[in-house]
Amino acid sequence: MELLPTIWFVAIAVLWTGYLFLEGFDLGVGMLMKLFARNNTDRRVLLNTIGPVWDGNEVWLLTAAGATFAAFPLWYASLFSALYLPLLAVLAALIFRAVAFEYRGKVDSERWRNRWDWAIAIGSFGAAFGIGAALALTTTGLPLNANGDRSGGPMSWFSGYALLGGFGVVAFALVHALAFLALKTDGDVRHRARSWFVRLVPVAVLPMFGWMVAVQFLSGKPWTWALVAAAVVAVVLAWTLARAGSEGRAFGALGAFIVCATASIFGAAFPVVIPSTIDPAFNLTVSNASSSDYTLGLMSIVAAVGLPLVIAYQSWTYWVFRRRVSAAHIPEAHGFLPAIAAKVLISKDSQVSKDSPVSKGSPEKTASNPSGD
Repeated sequence: MELLPTIWFVAIAVLWTGYLFLEGFDLGVGMLMKLFARNNTDRRVLLNTIGPVWDGNEVWLLTAAGATFAAFPLWYASLFSALYLPLLAVLAALIFRAVAFEYRGKVDSERWRNRWDWAIAIGSFGAAFGIGAALALTTTGLPLNANGDRSGGPMSWFSGYALLGGFGVVAFALVHALAFLALKTDGDVRHRARSWFVRLVPVAVLPMFGWMVAVQFLSGKPWTWALVAAAVVAVVLAWTLARAGSEGRAFGALGAFIVCATASIFGAAFPVVIPSTIDPAFNLTVSNASSSDYTLGLMSIVAAVGLPLVIAYQSWTYWVFRRRVSAAHIPEAHGFLPAIAAKVLISKDSQVSKDSPVSKGSPEKTASNPSGD
């Protein structure tokens, strides 16, 4: 097995792990906008927990896709063409969600906010489900022919594995968000988040475990089975710590769960990057799907410089915004005058002042009406 393709397979697995860990909780917070929050203040608390970091978390998605494109062009081409429709839906969901974050607070109207809250929740669900389905299919198989092209119609990718991976990531994102809210908020939201987490986490991780075990039965190795066992231990530990009120450690333990889960899944799939459900001879592997050694070597130099900078910047961001958020930190909602309208009004007032006798220094007007009314 060639060294550089193997290194970049591991790097892409790490990037997807980072995405699921970081974006997982903010996608979950988006879904909880309609499932968990009781009122507008709760929703603003939720938004403020992820406001400084959500767009930075999406960098991991872009980097994972970009690294796949550069390091394994055949993997990228087969995956993105075979899953054209679901990945297009994921893109639309991410755009819709990002727009909703920006537009939600632009009008002081309950109806306006409710519509954008639904946009955030649906967009977050769509993105989590689509990414989970895509990752599940790249580790369990797609109907690829000898050229790496999809066989069948536009929905030939749809299978039970797609549903398992989609719901696995959605359910994980929800409980990961609850662990994050218990760590990042205070007051009623914090206590309810911890209570929900303790009740839901034993059930919510089941789809992810189903995906892990399915991949192990397809192509598992002894050390990847050991990672499945480690994932079980991590979930039990997260549940125990949450019950004891140790929110930070519970969040970390759940993070260890997703690391063990993705390591077991990608490790079991290696060296195949996309299995073909038509014929194993058509499988795409790290050897036949990779770029040249020159390209991979150049990418390694760029990554060695750029990746530490990205990690350092994101770590600094989380450190700066590490304080808990509570309802006491949320000001009352209020309307505001758009900048253009305010400029027009100021211009009109200025013109009225110029045309008035007072502004021209009229002694009669000044003497009879000092206020200028």
